[in-house]
Amino acid sequence: MRWALVKVALAVTAMVVVAFAVPLGLVVKELARDRAYSNAERQAATIGPVLAITTDRTQLERAVASAETGSGGRIGVHVPASGKNGRPAEIGSRRAPQADVAAAAKLGRASISPVSGGSSLLQPTAVAAGIAVVEVFVPDEALTRGVATSWLVLAGVGLALVIGSVAVADRLGTRMVRPAERLAGAAHDLGRGRLGVRVPEDGPKELRSAASAFNAMADQVVQLLANERELAADLSHRLRTPLTVLRLNAASLGDSPAADQTRSAVEQLEREVDQIIRTAREQKAQTQQAAAAAGCDAAEVIHERMAFWSALAEDEGRTVRIAGADRPVRLPVARPDLAAALDAMLGNVFRHTPEGTAFAVDVHNAEEAVIVLVSDAGPGIADPDAALRRGWSGGGGRGHRPAVAGGGSTGLGLDIVRRLAESTGGDVRIGRSVLGGTEVRVWLALDGGRAPHGGRRGHRLRRTLRTRGRRAARTGT
Repeated sequence: MRWALVKVALAVTAMVVVAFAVPLGLVVKELARDRAYSNAERQAATIGPVLAITTDRTQLERAVASAETGSGGRIGVHVPASGKNGRPAEIGSRRAPQADVAAAAKLGRASISPVSGGSSLLQPTAVAAGIAVVEVFVPDEALTRGVATSWLVLAGVGLALVIGSVAVADRLGTRMVRPAERLAGAAHDLGRGRLGVRVPEDGPKELRSAASAFNAMADQVVQLLANERELAADLSHRLRTPLTVLRLNAASLGDSPAADQTRSAVEQLEREVDQIIRTAREQKAQTQQAAAAAGCDAAEVIHERMAFWSALAEDEGRTVRIAGADRPVRLPVARPDLAAALDAMLGNVFRHTPEGTAFAVDVHNAEEAVIVLVSDAGPGIADPDAALRRGWSGGGGRGHRPAVAGGGSTGLGLDIVRRLAESTGGDVRIGRSVLGGTEVRVWLALDGGRAPHGGRRGHRLRRTLRTRGRRAARTGT
């Protein structure tokens, strides 16, 4: 695909360059020719006023010598004979054939006569004795002066356009091919048993859709394998009861050879069942680890948990808003862990804010991290630092409702959120939300690096999220 794009760009750009460069080259050549003849006409025009005044040879020789190219032997004047006994005069250099000079005088308009080494411009001028012809020699180099340089410039521009188009096509091809290569590599890895492999959902829309479908398929495969291994372990456990009965019955058979064989077979069967149970448990643990390593779709988990809490929010008259969860957002955390963290944050909103308090969940997918914001319009938290410490009761300033019947909570909610964020290299921050209450910002790093607390990227992300929240708050969505 990459080479095909390069060839297409090369062919298209080459055709465009040829379509424009060739006509431009011909125009440049024609302009140089016109410029040379225009200069010749201008030089011939300087002799015309002298011919209108006099046809004296001495005066005409001075006029020719004082012309721009007269001293170089490029200007000649053909004066007709005056009177019956007069003879035609030839002043300066003569290169054009006599027939061409006579034809120009007869026609009364300028003409061009090809001569050796160039061409001559014949400009007729009326004098007292008839029609005089001014001849200006134009050498071949004057007709092509600057043409070669212009053609080289055009060729350089065309070559630069071709190289630039190939580079751009190669870059675009790389952006298109790299996601496809990652998808193919992930498919091979999944086929070799690496259940934790997943594909970043980036690139063109079609490849993002294919990556999303692959990740969903991989999640389904992991779930099917987990169910299968759980079923195998469950069936093996079910075999223990009849095996126990068989072992007891075999023990009552006495000491005959048949009884010994039966007891040996029962013991062998028990060992095989135990081995199946151990293998199923180990594979189930590996499957769970692979599922945790593969991460989850944050948008899907958010929609699932918000659907769960929306019933209670409707009963309490709370306005709910979700933003940024309209497309898949992969996170390097297990699905149950993210669901538990969201439940902890949303549960705090319901426990510690009055009924009717609006709240929102925002997701921002950045290059290095995913930010999940849970904000509300409640009274806020008096001591945010204390709220992040394990054991905080939650009743010291966030809302008017007690956390539990006993007057406090276990304090493990935000601690769960903090441990989840720190497991990715991120962090948790509590501040004032655009809704007027509390904002819990969970920074989940995608590459295992530390969250840039005070960096410019973090500042830009926070500013973007606040702008989005203010816009949503004004529109009421």
